[in-house]
Amino acid sequence: MEICAFVEPQQGASYTELRDFAVTAERLGFHGFFRSDHYLKMGEATDGAPGPTDAWTSLAAIAVETSRVRLGTLVSSVTYRTPGILAVQVANVDEISGGRVELGLGTGWFEAEHRAYGIPFPEKRFGMLEEQLEIVRGLWSIRGDETFDFAGEHYRLEGTPARQRPVQAAVPIIVGGGGPTRTPRVAARYASEFNSFTGPERAGERFDVVRAACETEGRDPASLRYSAAAQVWCGRTLEERAARAEKAGGNLENPNNAVGSPQQIVDTLAAYAERGAARVYLQFLDLRELEHLELVGTEVLPHVA
Repeated sequence: MEICAFVEPQQGASYTELRDFAVTAERLGFHGFFRSDHYLKMGEATDGAPGPTDAWTSLAAIAVETSRVRLGTLVSSVTYRTPGILAVQVANVDEISGGRVELGLGTGWFEAEHRAYGIPFPEKRFGMLEEQLEIVRGLWSIRGDETFDFAGEHYRLEGTPARQRPVQAAVPIIVGGGGPTRTPRVAARYASEFNSFTGPERAGERFDVVRAACETEGRDPASLRYSAAAQVWCGRTLEERAARAEKAGGNLENPNNAVGSPQQIVDTLAAYAERGAARVYLQFLDLRELEHLELVGTEVLPHVA
C-alpha cells in the first residue's frame, strides 16, 4: 500500500513550514506529499496565520527541494483556474519535479472562500469539471505541430499549441466524491484514481459503485486505482492523541478518522487495504508538529508501505 502525507496549509502554515514538512515526509519514506488547494482557513481552531499559499506555486518550489516523493493536490477546484492555464501549470511542475506530479481535480465547495477572494462561484459546477478534465487530457495528448480545439458550454479553446507537455506520458488524475451517479461516471471516463474521504467500510462501498461505472463505460475496473483519505491522530497514549487533536481542532470520535496508537493506525490501514484501497492519504492538520509525522513515519509506515 502507498501511504501519502496530506496537509491543509490554509489552516496556518508558511511556505517554509510546508517545505520542511514535505522534505521530512520524503526522508521518512512516504510515497507522496499532497496538499489541499484552498485560500481561506476553515473552522475556529486557527486564525490561518500567516496566510494562504498557492498550491501549484508552492508545489513547484517543493519539487526543487525534493527528489523522490510524489507531489499533487487533493484537490484543486475548477473554479480557481481556467483549464488551459491549469494544464500549463501542472505540466511546468511535472517538468520541474522530473515527472512526479499528480492532479486532483474537483468542483470546489467552499463558497465563503470564493467571496473572500472575488472568485466566481457558479451554482452548477459539475459540467465545468467534466470539460476541464477533457481539456486537460486533450492538451497533454497533442504532439508536434498539432493544435487543440474545444467548444463546450463552459470553455472554448482555439488553436492551442502543444508547447508545454508533462514529462510523464500521462499525469495521473484523481477524482473523488460521494455522488451516486455522475462522480463515478466521470472517474470511470477520465481518472487514473478514485478517492473516497471516508472510513474503510464506506470506502469499500464507494469503490464498488465506481467499479460498476467502469464496466458501464467499457473500462476495466482494475485499470483505475482506488484510494482513501483520513485525518490521522496518532499517539502512544490517549492523552498524547487528545492533545494533538485539541491543538489543531481535530475530532477523535469521527469514525472516518484514523485514530489510535501506531498499531491501531496500522490496523486501520489494513482495513482500507482489505476493501481495495491501493493508496491512503493520511491528513495531518498541524504542519508545525513534525513529531507527529515522525511518529507515523517511523512506527506505522514500515508495517504498511
